[in-house]
Amino acid sequence: MTNFIPIFPLGVVVYPDEQLNLHIFEPRYKQLIRDCIADNKPFGIPAVIDKKMVEYGTLVEIVRVEKTYDNGEMDVVTRGVKVFRILEVIRSIPDKMFTGAIVSYPENHSNSNVRLQAQVLQALRELHHILQISKTFKKADEELVAYDIAHHAGLSLHEEYEVLHLFQELQRLEYLKRHLLKVIPVMAEMERLKDRVKLNGHFRNLTAGDI
Repeated sequence: MTNFIPIFPLGVVVYPDEQLNLHIFEPRYKQLIRDCIADNKPFGIPAVIDKKMVEYGTLVEIVRVEKTYDNGEMDVVTRGVKVFRILEVIRSIPDKMFTGAIVSYPENHSNSNVRLQAQVLQALRELHHILQISKTFKKADEELVAYDIAHHAGLSLHEEYEVLHLFQELQRLEYLKRHLLKVIPVMAEMERLKDRVKLNGHFRNLTAGDI
């Protein structure tokens, strides 16, 4: 299936079912939002990485307009729907300031593995414990998927984008597992180093050990 959608390129990766709050201030995007509300249609947010719009993005729907300002700016709540691939960018649309794209929607498989999902979640919480971060999710543990977790795993923008165009849930979970198992030892060592630095200059009880 292919269709035309208006697009709003941003320097973020949006995942399906994610809530994204946007402050709309540019005239072209104020027009885009007004049109989407009037026609009850979604729009696309392709990621911008290294100042370039990339191939994949996420279709989002407008949940509500939280606030409209006197100058026409808006605070808008959106929700990710599904991943798209850009086939062609349409830069000139009659009577429109924004651009659009012809897109397709890759088949996305949600089949998961309970054990793997639990391993990823355990590793994520271990990382958060090391970093002294407290995170809560709106879903129960068994309902969490890779898309729910990815933004909380310390991925770079490039890595978040790589997760976006993995179209098997098992692949996404494996990716997150590998990432977490790689960064946890590094972060744990950094925390130990920080503790050693804090101790520098303090009086400590030291022994020579069993010499």
